[in-house]
Amino acid sequence: MMGCGVKLTDMNNTLYLSIVMPCLNEAETLEICIKKAMAFLSTNNITGEVLIADNGSVDGSQEIAEREGARVVHIAQKGYGSALMGGFEAALGAFIIMGDADDSYDFSTLQDFTRAFEEGYDLVMGNRFKGGIMPGAMPFLHRYLGNPVLSGLARLFFKSDIGDFHCGLRGFRKEALFMLNLQTTGMEFASEMIVKATMKGLKIKEVPTILYPDGRTRPPHLRTWSDGWRHLRFLLLYSPRWLFFYPGIFMIVLGSAISVFLLPAPRNIGGITLDINTLMYAALLVILGVQSVLFSLFTYVFGVNAKLLPKDDFTDSLLRRVGLEKSIAASFAAILLGFVSSVGALAYWQQNHLGSIDPTFSMRLVIPGATLFAVGFQIFFAGFFLSILNTKLK
Repeated sequence: MMGCGVKLTDMNNTLYLSIVMPCLNEAETLEICIKKAMAFLSTNNITGEVLIADNGSVDGSQEIAEREGARVVHIAQKGYGSALMGGFEAALGAFIIMGDADDSYDFSTLQDFTRAFEEGYDLVMGNRFKGGIMPGAMPFLHRYLGNPVLSGLARLFFKSDIGDFHCGLRGFRKEALFMLNLQTTGMEFASEMIVKATMKGLKIKEVPTILYPDGRTRPPHLRTWSDGWRHLRFLLLYSPRWLFFYPGIFMIVLGSAISVFLLPAPRNIGGITLDINTLMYAALLVILGVQSVLFSLFTYVFGVNAKLLPKDDFTDSLLRRVGLEKSIAASFAAILLGFVSSVGALAYWQQNHLGSIDPTFSMRLVIPGATLFAVGFQIFFAGFFLSILNTKLK
């Protein structure tokens, strides 16, 4: 029995808890993991099962699992995320706790997870930095660079309070999990689960978890740089505001400020003269910044319509305020200003009888004109493209 004295069964008399372990050639450690999980269920009077999601083991892992009383499901599609999702779909429990089958987590001490389920939490995350990382349990780069950086970026991008985004021991309500429409198949599956749970507003709690050195003699499946990149790529793809919008705004502001500074005349800073060459690159920054902001809007509209991204009040409000007609008006205004600047450059050329001219003067008219033309046409086409993306097909 749990501390509250309530037997953990659900209202439909199905299993309360499934302990799911992804497995790919874990014969060295699978038996002890299953024994610990079985002991937890028995000691705490929990109606549950141990389910091994086997991803094509060839070392006898399936036979070991069946011998120890676990249920084995065979997952043909390769990948960490694929194995887990296959296990989740086959699980009979109303709640699921997942963990690696390498004996790095103690499946006999899962009381904090089930207690959190009783308190109404949808997702319960282990936190290894709060629980403790035993000597040799986590590589130096993972502990002091990979995990802190990726978890920090995820907290920043998605306003999450989770301190350890990549802990492999976590539990959740099965019904809530399938609301998330998880798609990734590799190690980034761990990040996707938390990101989407945060976006959906699910109740999330962290509990201290101890990480032990795994019991395998072979190298782990995790690949430091490639899997780290997959996590980072996922975080960026699911945050078009941080990937495109904020960098774009920064480029627009910086390029505009430099342009305004250099338009009247060359500037000397610390013995260095900044002139039309610098002005040209400042204009390029503005053009790239506008492109980046527009890409953020394209990505958002497509992602929301394809149900890949959640709605965002800020972006929705921005799109409603602008609309096709206002974007056309803004594009015409930019093009008109570009035309005026270009006419000024042409007039200066005519004053010199269409002959040689001073580029340090003429380019101060040509560069802004060309930039405004480019920005104007970008906005014009973007307005129509956004309208096409938002068209509801009947």
